[in-house]
Amino acid sequence: MWIDTHCHLDAPEFDADRDAVAQRARGAGVGGLVIPAVAAEHFEAVRALAHRVGAAYALGIHPLCTPQAQDADLEQLSAALLVHRDDPRLVAVGEIGLDAFVPGVDWDRQVRFYEAQLRLARQAGLPVLLHVRRSADGLLAGLRRTPVSGGIAHAFNGSAQQARAFVQLGLRLGFGGAMTHERALQIRRLAAELPEAALVLETDAPDIPPAWLYRTAAERADGSGHHRNEPAELPRIAQTLASLRGWTLERTAEVTSINAHAALPRLAGALEAL
Repeated sequence: MWIDTHCHLDAPEFDADRDAVAQRARGAGVGGLVIPAVAAEHFEAVRALAHRVGAAYALGIHPLCTPQAQDADLEQLSAALLVHRDDPRLVAVGEIGLDAFVPGVDWDRQVRFYEAQLRLARQAGLPVLLHVRRSADGLLAGLRRTPVSGGIAHAFNGSAQQARAFVQLGLRLGFGGAMTHERALQIRRLAAELPEAALVLETDAPDIPPAWLYRTAAERADGSGHHRNEPAELPRIAQTLASLRGWTLERTAEVTSINAHAALPRLAGALEAL
């Protein structure tokens, strides 16, 4: 069984066929989905969706949503984590983190929301799903100040040294569609060389499409003109990891599933509830 540890199935790109997307994922052997929220106003919809399609979910405020977020949203997150603490499908706090790629987003505000959510995760005893985009060092600094019970650095694209630092702090690293692009040399090198216990798989659907979803080589080069990504692509994404590691697909599924459960210990209960 495959586990997609990061899939935004609640995104508007799936409004027309969301249930069919979930069914295609199951048909492809993807037996576990983790749906992270990105804003307080989405918490209830994400929770309800996870229950409807038999997925796990996480609650959090994305760094790119912090310009619109209010302090009351942190209070809402705290309340939701308390109210749903016994929900087996609630597996993490996320998607939270920092983003230094998008210009004009207040870094200090991002840090304030990130560290506040780390404290909430610590209080709830939950792991975290981290957004990492040109922000690994800032995220690591926050984790050292406020240790949490593990989690996943989603769509990891940092250095080998930063990767080792996340692993030493008890996190796994998420690899997905970016790994399938032959020009993504650093990501592919990390996927090939990191300790196997560090690796989990994800799609970030509808985003980060794998190479084959682009119509032409030119579009692959500039990132334009791609089809929507979805969790049913995960087994083919996994084939890239298998090739880079010299593994069979069966071994790849086994290792990455074990790692997903280690990163998100409540996942076992979520899958039992399917």
